Amino acid sequence: MSSYDPYNGWWPSSWWNSAATLTALVDSSRATVRHDYDWVIARTFDQNKGTFAAGVRSSDAIEGDFISRSIDDSGWWAIAWIDAYDYTGDSRYLNEAVTIANYVQQYWDPGTCGGGVWWDRERTYKNAVTNGQYLWLTTALHQRIPGDTVWLQRAKTSAAWYRSSGMINSSGLVNDGLTSACANNGSTVWSYNQGLAIGGFTELWKTTGDSSLLTTARTLADAAISSPTLTSGGVLTESCDVGSASCDDNQKQFKGIFMRNFADLAKATGSGTYQSYVQKQADTLWARDRSPLNVLGERWAGTSPNQTDWRTQAGALEALTAAAG
Repeated sequence: MSSYDPYNGWWPSSWWNSAATLTALVDSSRATVRHDYDWVIARTFDQNKGTFAAGVRSSDAIEGDFISRSIDDSGWWAIAWIDAYDYTGDSRYLNEAVTIANYVQQYWDPGTCGGGVWWDRERTYKNAVTNGQYLWLTTALHQRIPGDTVWLQRAKTSAAWYRSSGMINSSGLVNDGLTSACANNGSTVWSYNQGLAIGGFTELWKTTGDSSLLTTARTLADAAISSPTLTSGGVLTESCDVGSASCDDNQKQFKGIFMRNFADLAKATGSGTYQSYVQKQADTLWARDRSPLNVLGERWAGTSPNQTDWRTQAGALEALTAAAG
C-alpha cells in the first residue's frame, strides 16, 4: 500500500497490474477479516471509471468503464470488480463487470479457429489469457445474475472451445496461444494461463456438475504440480525465475493469479495433494523470500537475482491468502 497513489486511485504505472493488485487486496481482506483498506476499492473505482488519454494510465487510451483496445486488460478489471462485488455487496461493481464483459463478448469470433476471444481490438491473436478470463467471467456472471441463461451458455461454449482449441498441449500444460493457422504456437507456458484455465473449468464444474470439467481442471492442476516447466523443488517457478533471467512487470504477478485459481480447485475438491501444494508455496516464500521488512520477491524459493516491488508483493500475497483460505 505504500506504493498506492490515493489521489489517482491506482498503483502507478501499471494499468492491468493495478486490477490484479486490487483483487489481491480484496482477497486478503476477506481472508483476514480486516477492513482498514476497504476504502481503496471505492477510491480505485471512482478515480478510474472515466476516460484517459493514451499514456496516462496505459500506453492505450482508456475509453471509460476500464475498457481499452487490449481485451485482456479489460478482463482483469472485470475480474477485480466481481471480487469487489462479492466482498462489499455493492451492485455497482457487478454492473461494471457486466459492462466490461459485454465489451469482451464482442470479440468472441467463431469465424476464426471456430471460436475464442481475440486478444486485441485489431484481432491479431487468439491466446490463453483472454480465453481463460472469458471462461471464468462468463461463469462468474451466471453465478451472480439470478435467472441468467445467456452467460451460462456462453460459458459452456467457451469451455468446449478451449478444450478443443489445441492450446492445452499433450503434457497438460497451456501454451500462450494459437498460430494464424489455429494450431498451438508452442510459446511459453506461463503460470497465469494455467491458473486461469484451472479456475474457469473449476467454476463451471461447480455450477453445472459436469464431471468432465472437473477432469480437465485436475489434469491442468496435476500437470502444473508435476512438470518442471512450472514447479521446481516443489515451488511454483516461472520461466523468468530461472538462472540469471528476470521477469518483466507483467510476469511479476503471474504466479499470484495461478495461486488464486489453483486454491479454488483445492478448496472445492478438498484434495490433500492440492492443499499441500498451496501450503508449500506460502511456507516457502515466507521462509525464503521475505526481507526483514516483510518485502516479498518474485522468486518464492529465494534464489538470486530476486526482484521486489508492489507487483511481486501482490503476487506473493495471493499465495499467502490462498493458504489462509
